[in-house]
Amino acid sequence: MEKVKKLFGGIDLTWKKVIIFSIIAGVYTAIMSMLPIVKDTSFEDIKVSFEVWILFGIIIIMNSKSAKDSALKCFVFFLISQPLVYLIQDVIKHSNLFMAYYRNWIVWTILTIPMGFIGYFMKKDKWWGLVILTPMLVFLGLHYMGFLGKTIYNFPHHLLSMLFCIITLIIYPIGIFTNKKVRIIGIIISILIILITSVLAITNNDVYNTTVLVNGGSTGAVFDDSYKVYLEDESFGRVYIEKNESLDDYVVNAEFKKAGKTNIILENPNGNKEVYEIDIKSNTYDINKKLGSDVNE
Repeated sequence: MEKVKKLFGGIDLTWKKVIIFSIIAGVYTAIMSMLPIVKDTSFEDIKVSFEVWILFGIIIIMNSKSAKDSALKCFVFFLISQPLVYLIQDVIKHSNLFMAYYRNWIVWTILTIPMGFIGYFMKKDKWWGLVILTPMLVFLGLHYMGFLGKTIYNFPHHLLSMLFCIITLIIYPIGIFTNKKVRIIGIIISILIILITSVLAITNNDVYNTTVLVNGGSTGAVFDDSYKVYLEDESFGRVYIEKNESLDDYVVNAEFKKAGKTNIILENPNGNKEVYEIDIKSNTYDINKKLGSDVNE
């Protein structure tokens, strides 16, 4: 508890520390964005989602000396860290990510000025401090819901991010407020957010919709609407044949409910089957015709 309290108000946050903190955050995020080994894991989430950046912002707010100090330090922190994420990748990968993506983040960077200013008043330890915090808790809860859905779809991917959201949802009311009544109400709000978003994530599982086979395509599959198609393991979802108007040809579409490996069986009207091995991932897949898969019945 003492370490939590120190994190949320016990740090002598000088401008030098803010600048060093922003550089470290930017460099770390850039590295996580480029490492192939962390692709589609919790370590890569920092480059596209807000849960860790919310923590950084609250740490700065709670350790600032005034509302103005909070607003300026939040702004400078994000003004340095966010461009660094793209600029480092541009230098190493010879890309143009800064021009392509930073315009999406500059608005958030500007918004840190009023958010940092208003957020400072959480330090007053009053009920309206909880009113200021609650939108951030709800926003964090939406992140938790997304990560829970992704974890269910492709376990254990994004599990750490999901747990991070749960932990910080509980820690924020405890670390920010000393007023017992405000703290308890804050914890109750966080628990309700976790419960509600958990139910929503579980009852609305992530579904990956895609086209896996095209008639006469690169896999060599040839079929029309007289064929049958199905998954060897139907727990992965479903596949079906339909006419694609833009291609003016038949395709096999899929609705995948989870990641993993299974087979797609394509069966002609005579009962002859072709088997395609598919490795389903979060937003992509690998598919190949199984050697010796033609089966005549």
